[in-house]
Amino acid sequence: MSKSKLFLGFVIIIAVVAFFYFDVNQYMSLEYFKTQQGEVEKYVRSNLIESIALFSLLYIVTTALSLPGAALLTLIAGALFGLVIGLVIVSFASTIGATLALLVSRFLLRDSIQSKFSNQLKSINEGIEKEGAFYLFSLRLVPAIPFFIINLVMGVTKIPVKTFFFVSQVGMLAGTAVYVNAGTQLASLDSISGILSPAIIFSFVLLGLFPLLAKRLVSLAQSKKALQAYPKPKVFDEDIVVLGGGSAGLVTSYIAAAVKANVTLIEKHQMGGDCLNTGCVPSKALIRSGKFIADIKRSKDLGFESASVDFNFSDVMERVQRVIKTIEPHDSIERYTNLGVNVIKGEAKITSPYTVEVNGKTLTTRNIVIATGARPFVPPIKGIESIDYLTSDNVWDLREQPERLIVLGGGPIGCELSQTFSRLGSHVTQVESNARIMVREDEDVSVLVQERFEKEGVNVLTRHKAVEFVIENGEKILICDNEGKAVRIPFDKILIAVGRVANVSGFGLEELQIPTTNRRTVEVNEFLQTKFPNIYAAGDVAGPFQFTHTAAHQAWYVAVNALFGKFKKFKTDYSVIPWATFTEPEVARVGLNEQEAKEQAIPYEVTRFDVAELDRAIADEEAHGFVKILTVPGKDKILGATIVGEQSGDLIAEYVMAMKHNLGLNKILGTIHIYPTLAEMNKYAAGEWKRAHKPEKILNWLEKFHRWQRGEKNSGRSSSRFSTEIENKQEH
Repeated sequence: MSKSKLFLGFVIIIAVVAFFYFDVNQYMSLEYFKTQQGEVEKYVRSNLIESIALFSLLYIVTTALSLPGAALLTLIAGALFGLVIGLVIVSFASTIGATLALLVSRFLLRDSIQSKFSNQLKSINEGIEKEGAFYLFSLRLVPAIPFFIINLVMGVTKIPVKTFFFVSQVGMLAGTAVYVNAGTQLASLDSISGILSPAIIFSFVLLGLFPLLAKRLVSLAQSKKALQAYPKPKVFDEDIVVLGGGSAGLVTSYIAAAVKANVTLIEKHQMGGDCLNTGCVPSKALIRSGKFIADIKRSKDLGFESASVDFNFSDVMERVQRVIKTIEPHDSIERYTNLGVNVIKGEAKITSPYTVEVNGKTLTTRNIVIATGARPFVPPIKGIESIDYLTSDNVWDLREQPERLIVLGGGPIGCELSQTFSRLGSHVTQVESNARIMVREDEDVSVLVQERFEKEGVNVLTRHKAVEFVIENGEKILICDNEGKAVRIPFDKILIAVGRVANVSGFGLEELQIPTTNRRTVEVNEFLQTKFPNIYAAGDVAGPFQFTHTAAHQAWYVAVNALFGKFKKFKTDYSVIPWATFTEPEVARVGLNEQEAKEQAIPYEVTRFDVAELDRAIADEEAHGFVKILTVPGKDKILGATIVGEQSGDLIAEYVMAMKHNLGLNKILGTIHIYPTLAEMNKYAAGEWKRAHKPEKILNWLEKFHRWQRGEKNSGRSSSRFSTEIENKQEH
């Protein structure tokens, strides 16, 4: 804690202690004031301006230090200055004092509380940022809630000071008026508690609840207003109509059918969406083939003098299609029809919040779910129209292997396909405009992956911005800007992998004026509702994450909120979202990494375990990578985990479970892990944290205790020679 904080804290403590030590509280009673009322009133009449200033200062100090007596001072203001002047004095003095109390609380406590309870306060901070003024106003309307508590609590939040001041000024006015008015009748009062009768308290509670009720009523009014231009059918064909047969659409339909709702799923292209047909499934199938070739190339590491493999690129790509066909029945029309879903192949158009047209037929529905997914983003690079470029949509149509392949983009898709095509024999150049590939991950992760890429022959060009495509003498060339220097890269094929953009046009959103975000996704609230309360969006089209598993996660909220939202709605929970990039080394993460923690100013400790020390990794010739865990300083609470190495996408699940159910590293350390497995790395990482937080004082005491038990008078053998050995070994 800084010297200024210590000094201010000391001054406040001295002031509060003095208040009680000198029994100043005896003067802050209704009975005492009544005995002095005549003299005080006489002084006020003779020195009105001075009295107002002194009284205001007293009120401000009392409120700022959260001392008892504010209620009595409010009464006295009415008695001495009357209703109007008293109300003005108290209104401003109480607000100034409350604001000072907030500033003191913020200066002394906010940083430490926010850092110590960052996870718990995250949702509160988001709520304060979004609707802090609204909730503060509600609290201020209920004088039964001690105002000094509100001041101190608000101080540790991030509510703006101006907002706090003006909302407090208005919110406290009603309660202040009651007390000041009561003060004008001070002679008839026997106690302060007599002011607030049960009827008045109940009235204030209702007054405090009014903004909450008003918010609900406004929400209902807005919903009604949004829908009033569209005639509501008396009878509906469907409970839900879903647009899109990808992960979000399939899971929404599945859940709706499971609870016996009428649900129609409309897909214009291929069931299974991008994940099955052009994304997760084909890419992982191709990655597996590439890994087999990579293993062959390092046969000496596994004890073989030599090994080789013959293959046709077209056969590898046909295998990818075979894998898709094998999985296809899981997402087929037949399967979902058997589950009770009415599946329609066709192009849908939302014509109103209650109607969807498809194949010339209009369906009436209580709810609509937009699950139209996303597509590869193609940047407007000069000359790109003259290039027959590839994306993650059409790269699977290749049957002839490109000799020279450029992969434009250093994100997950670009990295996975760069390494895989290189392993299959293409000369791959990966072009990334940022300073490193995989910019969402920590730098040590990016470096490790890039080193592996370069070792395998991928030419990684960072800080290279694609500027123009040209064709010279029949040869295709990409011109890049490398910090002011033009770089020319000849190629046979180029794969554009610079991100994905949501599919938000062509099916009625524009006509209904449903807004989109600056990220070009459908704008939804915390319940995944659009501006129309019965039209929802989920998956890539809604964001903020573009993963198959988050689309399925959102689908549960969409289905439940749409079907049962009249009784209970659920806010979408994004607190624990894992993901993986299936390069080699594989990269998986959940929660915060170091660069995010620094950007958000969240204090953290880092625990790291080197996979090179793991027996199973050594046996498998996969002794590379690391586990890195971020925890709350001094505690085993997990803020995030990153695993780089073999099967990271599977191994991260233990940390996902731990974070979801608030289990710390001590619990992971206390869990038996089979030996020898890669999963042991999670336990050993927890052991590294435990070693760094071992209780040195207790261990020193135990060393003396054991020495005493052995009957030794002197130090005898030093246990330090054993401790070094123990710390450098892992228990099996």
